[in-house]
Amino acid sequence: MESQVGKTKDVGFQFGIRKTFPVSSEKAWDFLFSNSGLSIWLGKLKNELEIKKEYETKNGITGLVRVFKTNSHIRLNWKLAHWENVSTVQIRVIGNQTKATIAIHQEKLLNTEQRNEMNTYWTEIMKKIEAELL
Repeated sequence: MESQVGKTKDVGFQFGIRKTFPVSSEKAWDFLFSNSGLSIWLGKLKNELEIKKEYETKNGITGLVRVFKTNSHIRLNWKLAHWENVSTVQIRVIGNQTKATIAIHQEKLLNTEQRNEMNTYWTEIMKKIEAELL
């Protein structure tokens, strides 16, 4: 049987992207969770982003914040409005005072088409983060 790119044994399809920036990890984290940063990677929120609470964006992304560790990572359920399934997104900031890597990982995607959709989506998001962060 031929293996499929991004297919895992346990969590369906997954996608990940990471990029290193010449800023401190704290600056990268603070940007991601500022109003402008959140609006880039998540969308304009209708309510506060809080641990163990559901959230919704004005463009129809819904989910539940599962883990939030300041200056480290956030893990949340994530569903686009036109999807029937719920995926999991984790955003991690790794680095030091001179450079930071922003890593975005998404799992529990249904198939290759959904993985490709998220590849396009997160690649554009990372370009927008880079344009604003630098």
